[in-house]
Amino acid sequence: MTRLVLAWAPVALWFVVATAGIAALVGLRSRPRGQDALWVGLPVRLFKWRLVEAGLLTLFGSLWFDSLGTGQWWLVFLLVGAIAAIPMWLAFEPSLARPVRASLVGASADLVRYLLAGAILAWRLG
Repeated sequence: MTRLVLAWAPVALWFVVATAGIAALVGLRSRPRGQDALWVGLPVRLFKWRLVEAGLLTLFGSLWFDSLGTGQWWLVFLLVGAIAAIPMWLAFEPSLARPVRASLVGASADLVRYLLAGAILAWRLG
């Protein structure tokens, strides 16, 4: 269990930092004047979900690195990232449509978030 917690912690930290960075990259948050906090404008529940998401990905990584194999880990995490991230960036209702650039940048950033999380897990669990 300690090994999983030590693998989860850097992934959770990466997910929290990446969430704020992606929001800044695609302009999903607003920063009131005089406030330099990175988290302004992002709901706390989003960060809570990122911690849970990091835990689930750590369990998946543990399954991959401890029993199924170690080769091509980057492809496995890229595919998992695509499954998790791409639908979130596709608008199924015209009223929820985002600009194409924001959708591409956001989806790409989420894929990189998963890929780097896989690299962290390969380092901690592999």
